[in-house]
Amino acid sequence: MSWRWVFMLSSLSALVLLCMLQEGTSASVSSRQTAGEEPQEGVRQKIFMEESDASNFLKRRGKRSPKSRDEVNAENRQKLRADELRREYYEEQRNEFENFVEEQKDEQEERSREAVEQWRQWHHDGLYPSYVYNRHHI
Repeated sequence: MSWRWVFMLSSLSALVLLCMLQEGTSASVSSRQTAGEEPQEGVRQKIFMEESDASNFLKRRGKRSPKSRDEVNAENRQKLRADELRREYYEEQRNEFENFVEEQKDEQEERSREAVEQWRQWHHDGLYPSYVYNRHHI
């Protein structure tokens, strides 16, 4: 007798579930349709697709089948764009580093020139002109 109760309860729950699903699909209809207006055909075609088109869309290309020319071209364009962006990035980094090195070198030259100038001023005794003018000409 218990299996009859299990069968009755399961069939009753299936019936309730089907009724709820039917209510859910009818609830998704817009308010304009309930008022008697039909949706525009163009809008309907943009949203929905024929079943054959949908299956063809999903089965168009398997994993091992060759790619279409459009897919290959799109992938190549993406790769070329990525390469171009990478090249621009590394060129910018290289230019920044070269500018940094040049600034460091200029600062070092300025410091060494100032140090040499200070050394000359410190060791100048006033009897002779500075080093630039103190060359002996032969």
